Amino acid sequence: MTARPQLPERTPRAKGEPTALDGLLVVDFTRVVAGPACTQTLADFGAEVIKVENPDGGDDTRHYEHAEIGGESAAFLSLNRNKRGITLDFNNPAALEVARELIAKADVVVENFSGGVMKKFGLDYASVAPTNPRLIYCSISAYGRNGEFALRPGFDPITQAESGFMSLNGFPDGEPVRTGPPIVDMATGMSACNAILLALIARERLGRGQEVEVALIDTAVAMTGFYGMAYLISGANPGRFGNSPNGSPTVGVYQASDGPLYMACANDRLYRRLVVDVLDRPDLVTDPRFAHRKDRTANREKLRAIIASVFASDSLENWMAKMKKANIPVGYLRTVAEGFNAPEVRDRHRLSRIPHPTAGTVPNIETPLQMSLTPSIDPVAAPLLGEHTREVLRKTLGYDDRRIADLAEAGAFGKAGNTG
Repeated sequence: MTARPQLPERTPRAKGEPTALDGLLVVDFTRVVAGPACTQTLADFGAEVIKVENPDGGDDTRHYEHAEIGGESAAFLSLNRNKRGITLDFNNPAALEVARELIAKADVVVENFSGGVMKKFGLDYASVAPTNPRLIYCSISAYGRNGEFALRPGFDPITQAESGFMSLNGFPDGEPVRTGPPIVDMATGMSACNAILLALIARERLGRGQEVEVALIDTAVAMTGFYGMAYLISGANPGRFGNSPNGSPTVGVYQASDGPLYMACANDRLYRRLVVDVLDRPDLVTDPRFAHRKDRTANREKLRAIIASVFASDSLENWMAKMKKANIPVGYLRTVAEGFNAPEVRDRHRLSRIPHPTAGTVPNIETPLQMSLTPSIDPVAAPLLGEHTREVLRKTLGYDDRRIADLAEAGAFGKAGNTG
């Protein structure tokens, strides 16, 4: 078993550096993956993100079972960095009034409830836009907010299955396979963040906000990419190809004598370099069965068997050294543990530990976005349930202690009074 990497404390950003989204107020009514992924990116770059949760347990990901530390799950910690958390019970009229006041002050609202929920509570775009015409209101859903399927709930693997995306993953002789991480959720969150930033730029030009929408099914269809486009052009249904696109014999996993590698040798120039300079098999260039890409594809099983036998004759490190010297695209086939301990990752300083109120410290995976003038803020761990309720109501809405106490007594923050 590969040991977990020793996580350093994060080096603070330089004092006085500006942030890209300083002064932007985001009210975040999202939960699970796509919505929180979107708002975490906004928070990473300086937006004030207020995460509103149901006091009865909060975001579902708080209780996911991948791993936990300090009473919080890995899933929740990974998606809710740099946010301030409050609890509001939407079944309580006093809590709904607080929500409306927050929205009235917001630049951005993000929600991913099932269809009709925000309208039921009078918090949908049509209800709140008249009092805040500059508001950017982003809705994230499975099947969109309009049409026959608007009220249908949906989840990442369901839209992977229904869009055709899942049919592209796996091996030709096996069943379709969903991606391990929820890739459609994550991509939908990225798309929602892009839509919000586009709407903010448009607001500067047009002077008003707008409603934007992102749906999982739309994202999944878009992510079929050139395979989807090829189907539209040819009418041929693309299938699964495992680790070798289009059955290419020089792309995919090969086994050295002591471990696997992944090679992506996808054109004639790279192929010649591979077989001559690395495998020492110049006959594989002159052999008419393998001389050109179409020939190699037609005879892929024979070529793959030849290449596999050569790779099996020597150690992984020897092959890696030869292939890197010849500038052949190749990589180690690593587990998560091996990848996180790898020099390519360590060199990027992507992993750190940050303070947490109950765990002491928690691991942190840095945002992948880097900006020279407006870097991400120093990360703050995901909030405990309702941790910042009092602080937000005082600072953002100007409530005094008496009003907060009255709201707590009225049950606006739930029975436990999650007020931080």
